[in-house]
Amino acid sequence: MMNKTNPALTQMSYRSTSENAWLMRALLVFALLAALCIPLLDRNPAHINLLILILMAAQLGVAWNIIGGYAGQISLGQAAFFGLGAYTSTLLLSRLGINPWLAILCGGFLAAGISLAIGWSCFRLKGHYFAMATIAVAEIIQIVFTNWDYAGAAVGLSLPMEEGWSRLVFSSKEPYYYLALGLLLLTLLANYLIESSYLGYYFRAIKDEPDAARSLGVSLTRYKQIAFAISSFFTALGGSLYAQKELYIDPGSVLHTGLSIKMALVSILGGVGTLFGPLVGAGVLTMIEEGTRAAFGGSGRGTDLVIYAALIILIAVYYPSGVIGWFRGVLARRKNKRLHRAMEEAQ
Repeated sequence: MMNKTNPALTQMSYRSTSENAWLMRALLVFALLAALCIPLLDRNPAHINLLILILMAAQLGVAWNIIGGYAGQISLGQAAFFGLGAYTSTLLLSRLGINPWLAILCGGFLAAGISLAIGWSCFRLKGHYFAMATIAVAEIIQIVFTNWDYAGAAVGLSLPMEEGWSRLVFSSKEPYYYLALGLLLLTLLANYLIESSYLGYYFRAIKDEPDAARSLGVSLTRYKQIAFAISSFFTALGGSLYAQKELYIDPGSVLHTGLSIKMALVSILGGVGTLFGPLVGAGVLTMIEEGTRAAFGGSGRGTDLVIYAALIILIAVYYPSGVIGWFRGVLARRKNKRLHRAMEEAQ
């Protein structure tokens, strides 16, 4: 006997999906308005600085998500592109006097170009071998800048203290907050466009079924390199913004391996391959990082890395889909319970 779909249940399911979509849009609008108003409501520089760190970590996580989440290539050397962006914009500004807006873009394009050269050889490797290769590349770049006198070597570089939007140097925290928010929104927009375009389908096919994608004519190396270049471009923009905010950089602050691990963990904790997962992960990790720094000070240096390692283990064992995946599971179970209850009432 053929089972017939209950029209009432179908309508209920459609209505529930539509309501969830409207609720999500409303929450996004509310979150954006709240983010724009926070500096106007809370003038405490320490609070604003904490929010800037969260926004910058989220932006880096969203950038990493392009290569690691969508394309499924676990890169643990993204600090190399963060540092390249920071050093390029700083050198162009401090040595040549080039406008910082243009210098930041140059840093992004340089990082994207170098990522193509790196990807040409590294993408011949698979799995953990690729991850190990990206770490090695990042370490090589760190050694180069540590011994390069023109770039300040181990001493580092300072930016000129000329305040104003033309130099992107400010005495207050609020302009940096809006710059970080704007860069995060731009990176989220790029992720959304990728996710909803053919690139997103190709990236997910490469991640989930590479052999099937290859059999359909998808060039795995080409699209991996595209994902790597886009991710590196936005990572370098984040590095340039960090340099403008701190007004000082050195190899230890912008090229260390722990920074690469944090970028990956931000995305993994929040929900790898999801649009807003890195925002959740950035909030959690930045609070942990700042909390351990306040609790232990200099004596607790490295404590955050221990916590990062513990979180990676917990996520891999209990919540492989991250916080966003867990939340979606909760909503799915609630929806199933409502449908089950409606079916019982209809019988």
